[in-house]
Amino acid sequence: MQRLRELGWIEGRTIAIEYRWADGRFERFAEIAAEFVRLKVDVILTHNTPPVLAAKQATSVIPIVFAAVGDPVDSGLVASLSRPGGNVTGLSTQQTDTATKRIELFREMVPGLHRLAIMGNVGNPAAMVEMREVQAAARTLGPEAITLEIRRGEDIAPAFEALKGRAEALYAHLAGASRSRRSDVLWSKLP
Repeated sequence: MQRLRELGWIEGRTIAIEYRWADGRFERFAEIAAEFVRLKVDVILTHNTPPVLAAKQATSVIPIVFAAVGDPVDSGLVASLSRPGGNVTGLSTQQTDTATKRIELFREMVPGLHRLAIMGNVGNPAAMVEMREVQAAARTLGPEAITLEIRRGEDIAPAFEALKGRAEALYAHLAGASRSRRSDVLWSKLP
């Protein structure tokens, strides 16, 4: 906001900023995008792949800028990194090429790692790409991969229950899951 003020844009006087939160509920993304289209906003700024996809489906005219998504090409947001085309652009957090190194780090942190649980939000295309990369790296490096798919924050606790006695470590990609439930992952120990 400070930089906007420095450029002469003052909220409430020369610029109106409409904030919306989905609260980890993927079904709200399309509703919020449609609302922005009805409001005829000048630009939509968002992050994470699912809300950007919802905005792209809602409009091909309003510019959409994403602060962070996984692989924008693989998820269908842009045609290519060099020539995105359309009305969507932004920054990618694409890290699938580091999956092998992450598995190697897991093996160093957990000596004798035989079973690695991989938990991901299946509603997020970036999470699915990353899960596939981690599964492939695990097949190459040795630990058996146990996949747990979640769709919302409420799925995290039952997923942990399903892990009892089945894995020594957990790799999680929970983008889009309710932020209030992320602490379930941070403070839980694998049995």
